Amino acid sequence: MNKLIVLFWSALLALMVVTRVQAQALRPNLAPIPTYEVHRAKVAPRIDGNLDDAAWQAAKPVTFVFPWADQTGKKQKTVARLTWDNDNLYVAFECDDSDIIAVHTERDDPTYEDDAVEIFIAPPGVKNLYVGLEMNARAVLYDYIYAFPQRLLKNYDLRGVQLATSIKGTLNVTGDQDQGWNLEVAIPWRSFADLADNPVPKIGDRWIANMNRWDGTEPNRRLSQWSDSGMLKPDPHNPYRFGQLLFVE
Repeated sequence: MNKLIVLFWSALLALMVVTRVQAQALRPNLAPIPTYEVHRAKVAPRIDGNLDDAAWQAAKPVTFVFPWADQTGKKQKTVARLTWDNDNLYVAFECDDSDIIAVHTERDDPTYEDDAVEIFIAPPGVKNLYVGLEMNARAVLYDYIYAFPQRLLKNYDLRGVQLATSIKGTLNVTGDQDQGWNLEVAIPWRSFADLADNPVPKIGDRWIANMNRWDGTEPNRRLSQWSDSGMLKPDPHNPYRFGQLLFVE
């Protein structure tokens, strides 16, 4: 409970900084903020890294955009799908990748330095606070709560998260031609119990979220996103440009 008190005070103290963030320059002519209808799964997908479950075949695919033209990494396709039941939010990422690199192996390692995907998410009514999950091609999780933009709480570990990957290629071997990798993650609704009195969505609820991919390693890498953050430089963290997840039957 003490951690939560500190957390919410941090969010409150961040409000003045947030005002400056909202007012900062964004790139012009941004696309409208997207909405994704998350349909309930009749049968939960198996979290094994393979996207052959009926739940994924029924889920609408969304393809990430490449907001920053000056990045030097390859433009490689990323498709995401989401579904849900009363226990979990399920997210699947399908990543084209000609050279798959992931060196970090331990929970809360900086997986964003590898080939990695991310989801940032918050339930309704939560302001300037969201949960981040950053997951590399080895299925290693870095998770936190972000009291945006002031403090990222790295020691906040979600319980019960399941994730798995499948790789079409050779991990950490350059010079050959890989095809890509998939990642599945199941995020228990109880993970959000500190942020919402009843974290299981009801039909018609809208959560805010964004999904991102870090592709390649420095100096040649590229950030792609579901909803363009609008930032002048490659940066996924801007909750004012997160998309909406609409939960439907």
